[in-house]
Amino acid sequence: MTSPFDPHDVTWSRVSPRLTAARLIPASITFAVPVVAGVVLALTVGRWFWLLAGTAAVLWVWTALLVPRQVRAIGYAEREDDLLIRKGIMFVSLTVVPYGRMQYVDVEAGPLDRRLGLATVQLHTASPGTDAQIPGLRPQEAARLRDRLASRGEARLAGL
Repeated sequence: MTSPFDPHDVTWSRVSPRLTAARLIPASITFAVPVVAGVVLALTVGRWFWLLAGTAAVLWVWTALLVPRQVRAIGYAEREDDLLIRKGIMFVSLTVVPYGRMQYVDVEAGPLDRRLGLATVQLHTASPGTDAQIPGLRPQEAARLRDRLASRGEARLAGL
């Protein structure tokens, strides 16, 4: 039986595993602040601040276990008439973007992404609610995908 999130005729392309590091580094910094603050306050003010440090540490461990699974769950597939983007573990989503509905395609990379050799392809359609982005691509793949999607979008739009 086929799932609505895994069509039988689709070969999924995966994002780079480096996306895990790109997501864990900021999370580690975010959780380090309350851990350090909790330890310092527990040692100087009172032992109840161990709760702050422990909670932040548990959340960091949970994030460190969850993020690699989330990254492995991200996939995209180019089909004849549309692009499929799948993501999520517990709450799975499948976004179908018809090439003829694309208005433009962006490639973005922040400082950490550039350092790790990653880029994000962002698709913009007529619908403001469409969340069509593919994070964690190598820059060469992002550029190739951008050019391919833009040319397919122009071809489909010209045919209308």
